[in-house]
Amino acid sequence: MQSFLKKAKQSQWYGVGLLALIALAIWAVFKVGAPATFGAPDKLMSYLQSALIYAIGGCGMYFICVMGLFDFSIGSILIAAELAAIALIPTLGWFSVIVVPVVVGVILGLTNGIAYIKMHIPSIIVTTGLSLIYESFSVWIADVNGTRLDDAYKLFGSYPWNLIVALLAFLLCWFILNYTKIGTYTNAIGANELVAKNMGVDVDKYKAIAFTLCGTFMGVMSILYLGYGTAQTPQTGMLSQALNFQPLMGTFFGLAFKKYGHPVLSILMGEYIVAMIFAGFVALGMPTTVNNIVTGVTLLAIVTLTTKRRNGAVVK
Repeated sequence: MQSFLKKAKQSQWYGVGLLALIALAIWAVFKVGAPATFGAPDKLMSYLQSALIYAIGGCGMYFICVMGLFDFSIGSILIAAELAAIALIPTLGWFSVIVVPVVVGVILGLTNGIAYIKMHIPSIIVTTGLSLIYESFSVWIADVNGTRLDDAYKLFGSYPWNLIVALLAFLLCWFILNYTKIGTYTNAIGANELVAKNMGVDVDKYKAIAFTLCGTFMGVMSILYLGYGTAQTPQTGMLSQALNFQPLMGTFFGLAFKKYGHPVLSILMGEYIVAMIFAGFVALGMPTTVNNIVTGVTLLAIVTLTTKRRNGAVVK
């Protein structure tokens, strides 16, 4: 038995299998606790719908977090991309729904990258400050055409189009991580930045690219998020930070199981597990504030398991 487990742990699919078992165990626990309101096939598909949205954002965050950086502006980028799409619908139609959010994500992500490189201060501070600016931009853009998506443009809020967009985003992330210099160098920088720099890697360049990719994937996420929610109100006073954490949880699942070679799949499965936990507590009649407790505990647990402790380490 021990020999079998040892061989299983060496398999690249061990992590995926472990996540599948965790998901099955969570489903079983909540199904027993709330058999009438949890875990039916249609409910499982609704959990997947939520997981697809946040997993796209988690893929974008992965490029940042794998290097030990954080982007605390993703919530404000998400809101700005959605409101920009709504604002330009009367002029651009479907182009505004599909392309404008991605363009906004690219621009704001690149802005984050340039600011981080030029300012030489921790990424948490840079992106938190920029999120305040993006929030202000969202308030202004919301006055152009309101905050609600027209019914005619809700196509990406349900199957099959949300699934198609999500699969394209996942394939893009997988391709970048496995078949481009960006994926190779971001992992190298995350493993040992000094060694990567000594090997000739332009560290600043690839950090800026990582922030840009993060913004890009948040733009794609906003397409599904807006279609699913159909409206978005601007947030100020750093309230957009509340949108940062669910995509981040998927990212941490990807980091935790990165060694098995399937970070994108781990991100999606992690988000699905979190979605099931949220739905399970609701099915049990727990207050919605329990979701915040679950979010906090899950984040702390995953970060504890994935963080490499080093003496004298400095927050990036």
